[in-house]
Amino acid sequence: MERWFITMKKADFNGIAEKYHISPIIARLIRNRDVIGDEEIDFYLNGTIADLYDGMLMKDMDRAVEILAEKIREEKKIRVIGDYDIDGVNATYILQQGLSELGADIDTDIPDRIKDGYGLNIALIDRALDDGVDTIITCDNGIAAADEITYGKENGLTIVVTDHHEVPYIEEEGEKNYILPPADAVVDPHRADCGYPFKGLCGAAVAYKLVEALCNVMQREPEDLDYLMENVAIATVGDVMDLTGENRVFVKQGLEMLKRTQNPGLKALIECTGIDVDRLNAYHIGFVIGPCINASGRLDTAKRALELLNARTRRDAVMLAEDLKALNDSRKEMTERGVNEAINMIETTSLKDDHVLVVYLPDCHESIAGIIAGRIREKYYRPTFVLTKAEDGVKGSGRSIETYDMFAQMCRCRDLFTKFGGHKLAAGLSLTEGNVPLFRKTINELAELSEEDLQMKVSIDMRLPFPYITEELISELELLEPFGKGNPKPLFAERNLRVISPRIFGRNRNVLKCRLQDEQGSQMDAVYFGDVEACLKAMEEKQVMSFTYYPSVNEYMGRRSLQLTIVNYQ
Repeated sequence: MERWFITMKKADFNGIAEKYHISPIIARLIRNRDVIGDEEIDFYLNGTIADLYDGMLMKDMDRAVEILAEKIREEKKIRVIGDYDIDGVNATYILQQGLSELGADIDTDIPDRIKDGYGLNIALIDRALDDGVDTIITCDNGIAAADEITYGKENGLTIVVTDHHEVPYIEEEGEKNYILPPADAVVDPHRADCGYPFKGLCGAAVAYKLVEALCNVMQREPEDLDYLMENVAIATVGDVMDLTGENRVFVKQGLEMLKRTQNPGLKALIECTGIDVDRLNAYHIGFVIGPCINASGRLDTAKRALELLNARTRRDAVMLAEDLKALNDSRKEMTERGVNEAINMIETTSLKDDHVLVVYLPDCHESIAGIIAGRIREKYYRPTFVLTKAEDGVKGSGRSIETYDMFAQMCRCRDLFTKFGGHKLAAGLSLTEGNVPLFRKTINELAELSEEDLQMKVSIDMRLPFPYITEELISELELLEPFGKGNPKPLFAERNLRVISPRIFGRNRNVLKCRLQDEQGSQMDAVYFGDVEACLKAMEEKQVMSFTYYPSVNEYMGRRSLQLTIVNYQ
C-alpha cells in the first residue's frame, strides 16, 4: 500500500517567479527540491563549468598532484587501477587520458568481478610489481584497502588513492575511529578532515578533479580536458549519485557534450542502441547506455567497456558497441529469470513475513544479484539481499529503502561476513554458506522497521488541474532537468478523475491508454507503462480515481498533442 502526500514547502513563489522570469509553478517545484536562497536558485537554474569548486580544496589533493607531477617528469611507470562498474571504468578512462596527455607513461588494470572481486587486492598489486610499475593510482576504490596498500608500500610502490566511498570505521564507546589506508595520498571527499564543500561526487568526478589540478600545476590548459566531462556525466548518472550541486553542472554540461561527442566508442553505442541523439537525456544514460557499459563488467570483463572508450577506428567502435549491447541483452534475460525465481521463493516460503528479505539463489550469476535485489525491493518495498554461490562461499548484494541504513545495520553483525562494504542504500558482502540462515535471522532481529517504514511514500509536488497544463508549462519544466536521484521528475496529482475507454496497446501489450476527465469536464489523453493488467482492472471497477502524473507533448505523425504519463493510481 502506498502513502501519498503533497509536499507543502513555503516560499514567496510569486516573488521568486518574478525575479528569475519563471512561472510560480516552477518556483514551487524548485523550492520542493530544497533549493533555497538566491545563490542556490541561481546556481540551480544557471550554474556552469565556471561555478565548479577548485579540486585543490580536497584534502591531500596537493600531495597527489605533487607526487604525480614528479613521477611524470621522472618517466616512472604509472598504473591506474579502477573498478568494473560504470563509475570505475569512466574514472579509469579519465585518469588514463588525462595523464597520458600530460606525458605520463601510463597503463590500466581493472579487477575481474568474479576472480578478483571489488577493489584493490594482492593479486593486482603482484601483477603491478611483476610489470615494473612504480606508482599505482586507484579510482572508485582504495579507501577500504588498508591491508593491500600496506602490502604494496612494503614492496616499494608509491600509491595514490582517489575514491568517493565512505571511509571505513570501527565504533568504540560511541566514537567513530576512521581507518584511512596508509597510501602516499588519499583523496576522498568523505574524509572527515576534508573541507571540500560538495561531498556527493562519484569516483569519476574525483578523478576528473585530480586531472584538472594536475593540468594547472604542470602549466597546461585544463580546458583541453573539458571533453572528459561527458565521462563524468555518464558515471554520475550511472552510479546513481544525487543530481544536486556540482553533479547537476557535470551532468547538464556532459549531456550537451555527449550529443556532439567525438569519442568513436560512445558514438557507436548511442547509434546501436537506437537513441535519438538530439533528445539524449539522463534517462538514456541510466537505462540504455549505462547498462551496456555495466554488462561488460558483469558477464565478461570491464576491460571490454574500457576498450570501447579507447576505440580509435569506427570499425572497432561499432564491433565493441554491438558486443556490449548483446551482453546487456543476455544480462536482461538472466535478470528476468532470477527475479521470477526470487518472487516464487518469497511467495511460497516464510520469507514473505520477513522485514528484511534475504534470498539465496545459488545458481544465479553473482554479477546480477544487485539488479535482482533492486527489482525485489521495488516490488515488496523492503530492504533486500540477494545471495549467490561463489567460488569460495557465498556472495551477495543488498538494496535498501529510505528508512533503513543498510551499511550501518551490517556493521552491527560484521562478524558474520568474510568481507562487506557499502553505504546507506546499497551494499556488497561475502560470507560462508553455513552463515546464510544465521545472517537472515540476525539481520531481521536487528531491524527496527515499523509497518509505516515499509509503506512506499509517494511525494507529490502539487495538485495540477488540467487547465494549467499547457505547452508553455511543459517546455518550462525542461529548466529543471536533468532529472534523477536527488532531483526527481516533478510529480503532479488530481483526484476524482473519470476514466474513459481504457485499453491496452503495444506489440507486447505493455502500454495502457485512456482519457481522463475532471469534474469540470476538461479531458486529457493519458498513458500508463506499469502493470497494465492490474491498472486496467482497477479502472474498470472504479471508473472515478485519483492519479499522479507527469505532463508531456506527444508527437505522432507530425501532430503534437498534450498527454499525461500516469505514475501512480488509487
